[in-house]
Amino acid sequence: MIGVVGSKRLTKKINDNLMATVKKSITINVNVEKVYNYLRDPSNQPEWMPGMIEVKVITGSDVGDRFKWTYKMAGILLEGETTITELVPNERIVTDSKGGVKSTFDFKLKSVGEVTSVELTIDYTVPVPVLGRLAEKVILKRNEREADLAMGNIKEMLEGQ
Repeated sequence: MIGVVGSKRLTKKINDNLMATVKKSITINVNVEKVYNYLRDPSNQPEWMPGMIEVKVITGSDVGDRFKWTYKMAGILLEGETTITELVPNERIVTDSKGGVKSTFDFKLKSVGEVTSVELTIDYTVPVPVLGRLAEKVILKRNEREADLAMGNIKEMLEGQ
């Protein structure tokens, strides 16, 4: 079984939206360069991110480049755009998204020989007006599970190559 090493979730209300933070970490048995290159490529996201239906109009994979996406949250299709905001080769990847879900993904990578430790922090807004107040807790729990699954998927994809 693939396990996520660490997990943490924080939430707070801002205006009529719910802000949430999810932190995950996992160890992947491949070198850091392979992990960095895989995560940096937006076209790989539908392979590892549950709910990511489509990534399109990719302008590149460098700081300032953008891509559009379609994501399914609780059965509702949301669309948006992501910008790559920070890249430190083999150490860090940060993206900011706007649209249906406002979010920041921050991947921190650490190399120990041919093994890579990946720490992911996701700050995101749950669009409560769209999904409804009753769905808040369900969405938070589902997103927590999906983050676990995403980390496991990244591990499987990279270790299986």
